[in-house]
Amino acid sequence: MAANLTLNERGNRLADHMVSTAAALRISVQHTGLGARVLDCGIGSPGGLQAGLSLAKVCLAGQAEVSLVAGDVAGVPCPLVQVSSDLPVQACMASQYAGWQIKVGKFFAMGSGPMRAAYGKEDLFNDIPGREQPPLAVGALETRKLPDDSVIEYVASALKLPASKITLLAAPAASMAGNLQVVARSLETALHKLHELKLDLGCVLSGFGAAPLPPVARDEMTAIGRTNDAILYGGRVVLWVQADDEQLADIGPKVPSSASADHGAPFAAIFERYDHDFYKIDPMLFSPAEIVFCNLKTGKSHAFGRIQPDVLHRSFFGE
Repeated sequence: MAANLTLNERGNRLADHMVSTAAALRISVQHTGLGARVLDCGIGSPGGLQAGLSLAKVCLAGQAEVSLVAGDVAGVPCPLVQVSSDLPVQACMASQYAGWQIKVGKFFAMGSGPMRAAYGKEDLFNDIPGREQPPLAVGALETRKLPDDSVIEYVASALKLPASKITLLAAPAASMAGNLQVVARSLETALHKLHELKLDLGCVLSGFGAAPLPPVARDEMTAIGRTNDAILYGGRVVLWVQADDEQLADIGPKVPSSASADHGAPFAAIFERYDHDFYKIDPMLFSPAEIVFCNLKTGKSHAFGRIQPDVLHRSFFGE
C-alpha cells in the first residue's frame, strides 16, 4: 500500500508528524475559515532548526534525507545542509522546486512542495514524471504573511480539491526554518540547471548536495541574498548518472554558477545592479558552485566548478 502513495500523501504524513510535535518544533497550527490547515513555521511562530529540516523534507515529499553536519566558511564554523536522494527527479523537480507563483490580491508567495505535482501546470511536467491526482495536497509558501481564505480559495480551485484537504506550511527566508529550507535546494538547483541545458533528467539516478547555512537575516532581502550565495558560491553537488562521457564533458562546464557572466559578487550586489529585478539576472547563474558527475555507465567521474569561500564570508559575515 505505502509503495503506491502519491507525493502529496507522503508529504502529508510528514506534515501530520509536524502537527503532532508542534510545540517541540516551535511552530503553530491553524485552521482557516474554509477548513485548510496552515502550519506557521516562522512568521508569527519562531520555528527553529528542526522545523526547517521538517519543512525541507515536506518540500521533498519525503523522497530525500535532509541533515545538518559540521562545516565552515573561510575558517568560521558554519553548518552544512545536506540532501541525498535515490529519487532526485521526483523529490527535487516534481516536488521541491519553487515553480508556482501564487498571487492573490496583495498576497504573493513562491509555492513549492508536492502540491505542484497536483497542480501540474508548469511546462516542466511535460519533461519529467510527476503529475498526479492525489486525494489531498500539501505545499510550502515562502512568504512573510500567512495565507487568508482568498489564498486558500485560489489554491483549492487550482488543485481541484476542497480546502479541508489542503495543508500549507509557511515561512519567510528571514527565519530559522525558512532559511534552512531554502539552502536545502543545492541538489534541486543542479537538476533544474541541467533541465535548462536540455539534459534528459532520466539519466540521473541518485544525487547528493550540500551548502552552508547562513546566519538568519533580519530582513527578507538580506535573507534572499545570503541563501542564494550559499548555493551559488558554496553549494557542492554529486550526481550518479547513466550517460555518455562525451555528453558529460560537453555539458559539465555550463552547469556551475561560475559559467554565468553575473557570477563573482554577492547576490545582493548583483540584485542591486539589476534594479532588484530578478528577471534581468542571467537565469544560468542559479546553480551550485561545484558539480561532480559519477558515470555509472563507464566508471568515470567529471568535476566542474569551484567554491568561493571569500564571497561567502563577505555575504554571511560582512567584510
